[in-house]
Amino acid sequence: MRRQRPTLIAVSTLIAVTLTTAPTPANAAPSDQVTALTAHQADGYTTLAWQPVDGATDYQIERTPVDADNTPTGAPTIVGIWRPNRQINQHAPTFADAGYNPGDTFQWRVRARTGTTEQSYSDPVTATTTAPWGNPTTPGEQLRTGWETTHAAQYTTDTDEYAYTAAIDALSDRVRVVELGRTVQNRPINMMVIGHPTPAATPEAVAATAPVAINCNVHGNEPGDREACLIMARQLAFSTDPRITDLLSHTTVLIVPTINGDGRANNTRGNSTGQDLNRDYSLIRQPETTAYITMVRDYRPVAGYDGHEFGNSRAGDLPMLPPRHQNVAQPIFDQSQDMIEGHMYAKGAEAGWWACPYGCEGGGNVGLSEETILRNTLGLKNVTNSLLELRSSGGQTRPDEGNTTNNRRRKTYSALWTFHQFLDYHRADRADILKARSEAIETQAANTGRLVFRGSRPIPAHPAPHPGDSPPPLDAPPADLILDNPPCAYKLTDAQYNGARTDGPGGVGTTVAQRIAAHGWKVITIGDDHYIPLNQPERGLIPLLLDGKGVEKLTDGERVYPTLTGRRNGPLAVTGFTCADDATINGPVTVRAGAALVTTATTISGPLTAAGAAGILLADSTINGPVRIATTGTISIIDATIAGPVDLSGNTTGTDAPVLAGTTIRGPLNCTGNNPTPHNLGIANTVHGPRTTQCAAL
Repeated sequence: MRRQRPTLIAVSTLIAVTLTTAPTPANAAPSDQVTALTAHQADGYTTLAWQPVDGATDYQIERTPVDADNTPTGAPTIVGIWRPNRQINQHAPTFADAGYNPGDTFQWRVRARTGTTEQSYSDPVTATTTAPWGNPTTPGEQLRTGWETTHAAQYTTDTDEYAYTAAIDALSDRVRVVELGRTVQNRPINMMVIGHPTPAATPEAVAATAPVAINCNVHGNEPGDREACLIMARQLAFSTDPRITDLLSHTTVLIVPTINGDGRANNTRGNSTGQDLNRDYSLIRQPETTAYITMVRDYRPVAGYDGHEFGNSRAGDLPMLPPRHQNVAQPIFDQSQDMIEGHMYAKGAEAGWWACPYGCEGGGNVGLSEETILRNTLGLKNVTNSLLELRSSGGQTRPDEGNTTNNRRRKTYSALWTFHQFLDYHRADRADILKARSEAIETQAANTGRLVFRGSRPIPAHPAPHPGDSPPPLDAPPADLILDNPPCAYKLTDAQYNGARTDGPGGVGTTVAQRIAAHGWKVITIGDDHYIPLNQPERGLIPLLLDGKGVEKLTDGERVYPTLTGRRNGPLAVTGFTCADDATINGPVTVRAGAALVTTATTISGPLTAAGAAGILLADSTINGPVRIATTGTISIIDATIAGPVDLSGNTTGTDAPVLAGTTIRGPLNCTGNNPTPHNLGIANTVHGPRTTQCAAL
């Protein structure tokens, strides 16, 4: 059961907060008048809160610009409508007003409406809003984006973005900018790696910090999140606030401001080939998506957010959605929902932002199960994550956003709020996130349960009351897209694996082999055949690309089912490709040169030896004896129990690092002379004995 988050939340010390309360009138207020109006100032927005009025249908929020003497300098404007379905706590209404130039001074009033009848306004409150973050005279802090310097009249250009991020990199020891790749039109795809006091030096070292990743601008004509990411990068790079330094001391923040640089420069949804990149994260036909997925492979973020904008004017401020695909491991789905329902809904209710499921009112067919969408791809890669949609227009609840700059401000500052809350959630729930990830990887590697080629988990409507809300549809899997009997592996011919493809830019695509490598899957090659076992962490994604039932697949791989089940007594010499599932082998097992052994739910009572093997993948298995592996093939041992010493020495596996994760070894662990060094996917092993240098940290 998902934990319920408390609705009382401490306001971050990062945000400069002031509180203004309406004066107490000499006489009692009319029963229909809003009372106790307060205004909290934060980064780019003001949280207005008041006492509810009995029988009120909704509330109108009025804002008036004033000078230092509180004299109006412009006309009062209705900037917001508060409705009961905005938040989970109906008895403490709040509204986040963000449609103004930060640093200016305003007066606010709120009045209730009963039906269409307008009641008395509250007494006014006046306050100066929080100026853009960063002291204008302090190096680093003084940096501003093009969006900020034009007061939201223009978005930051690509050249301004590169100059801004380069300046942050040069002025802050906390930041390292790395180039993940290039767009089709040769624009750099940069990522800011941010940590305190400095970021870890290598992708593997960053992965050890349980990093978080924010993808800010996949659709080029949806730049609101990107502007928020650029502002937040400055805050993370230079703030001395204890909250920021604490966050960055316990993780690494990975920010990709613009994965779709060509689309941003041309203000188009897709990239320069017209490809919607958010329909390509599994297929990785484009260089932009390949760059991001390769980053996920190397840096192994444990949590992520993916920023978008949503054209439905009836939706909430911040529609969100977890990875829904039914092949996503249950712990990842649950943790993602906890982040949204348990954290974002509650904190949104306090801050005044309307967070809701993607769709909210009149959502239609949104948020389905395509594995090509980043939130689903990340979920299938065991990353707790959420989609973020910024409602593109003000709609009925923000009537002043016909003003373009005010609309842009609301979108960007609501995204900035969300991303900071995301970091706070990771800081508070890191242990739960890592536990969910470990459980998901072990569950996936066990290769049990049906496979679904399309189909989503249900998403409930915003917590009641939610009149008119329409959560994403069920998207139940049809019978012909369910595989109840999953194979052990998929076999590809060399033509399928290494053959030329035409599904990339300009009719030239990378090979299946290159895409599988970008995903980071283990491959066993025997002769001209290439086997991709399913007892791997991304078991739920592999069939979607390699099975004949795949809706958006790379190729039709041949299903390979277990060749060894049940009980077998006596020594076993493995030749060719052998898959053992739910087997008991009473005797020593020798994997001969050029052969491969793949096991799930299998017990071997005797030593296991492999010299020159093409591959050894053990998952959810028990070996009652010593294990000795020395090979140039692929190695993966996940969630195994080994009652004896383990020797992984002299393995030279190219770029494919051996994996030893979540395994209990009742004996010594010797790891010497391996190139590359084995790693544990961030899941610690339990070793009852000494460990040598290469495996000391595993």
